[in-house]
Amino acid sequence: MRIFITGGSGCIGHYLAEELIHNTNHELFFLVRNPAKIQFDSEARSGVTILKGDLENIAQFQELLKTIDGAILAATIWGGTQETLRINVDKTLELLDLLAPETCQQVIYFSTASILDYHHQPLPEAKELGTDYIRSKYQCYQKIKQHSIASKLSIVFPTLVLGGDQNQPYSHVSAGLPEVTNWVNIARWIKADGSFHFIHAKDIAITVNYLIHHPSRKEKTREIVLGSAKITANQLIENLCSYLNKPIYFRIPLSIALANFLIFIFRIEMAQWDRFCLQYRHFSHENPVNPETFGLETYCPSLNDVFKQHNV
Repeated sequence: MRIFITGGSGCIGHYLAEELIHNTNHELFFLVRNPAKIQFDSEARSGVTILKGDLENIAQFQELLKTIDGAILAATIWGGTQETLRINVDKTLELLDLLAPETCQQVIYFSTASILDYHHQPLPEAKELGTDYIRSKYQCYQKIKQHSIASKLSIVFPTLVLGGDQNQPYSHVSAGLPEVTNWVNIARWIKADGSFHFIHAKDIAITVNYLIHHPSRKEKTREIVLGSAKITANQLIENLCSYLNKPIYFRIPLSIALANFLIFIFRIEMAQWDRFCLQYRHFSHENPVNPETFGLETYCPSLNDVFKQHNV
């Protein structure tokens, strides 16, 4: 199988590369804007090609794309630029246009669970209040399902992504975890209402490898939320305090009213999306998927594993 991969220089991309290079014999083509950022060994075996380029100029690879059996689209622009919507939406769809429907058998596209509600339905607020990144993922989700290749499409929606070490770039979440001890002495006195999921980038890579070899048999787009079992904000605080041997004697409920009061008192500036997240609180989803779902070993199954791996 010939697989075309975007986003190889990112956190998830590095774990995907390690998984596919070492645990498959597929011919791999990594589209990378800056090859100098690659930390995985692209010469570990034959059949691995690094293509210097980006989605902006995806048309230059049209001849190669006609020969591709499968594609993994993990590249994204996170925001803060006028190009976010164009690259994350228009150029992603252009890449799909360049694939040959009779040759390409599967496409795995990375969205984000932030645009979905508990029942995996699109959140209108993601479209109306979201950051450039969130809105671009919402728009692409709506359009990509109408594409001619939609029946061969698997959309994965990662929840909070962890990952990174001396050999892989850190995710946005993991980069801040070692500093968590700075606020645990305050957090242990607070009881908060909220819930979330997390998933390590290595577990994403393991899951994607499974999906590649087990394409959907249904004649419609397959949609999968990637994450652990639901974790409440209180469970996070309790696990962290236990891990750091910080006793909890009593806790003060942090209500929305109190949170809004503190925001007002301390003049904290919040974007519309941040304010919505504060009100919404429960970014959890039914039936999250991880390697354990398919009978595979999960690399990072618990919060304690998270703390250990990130030197908390």
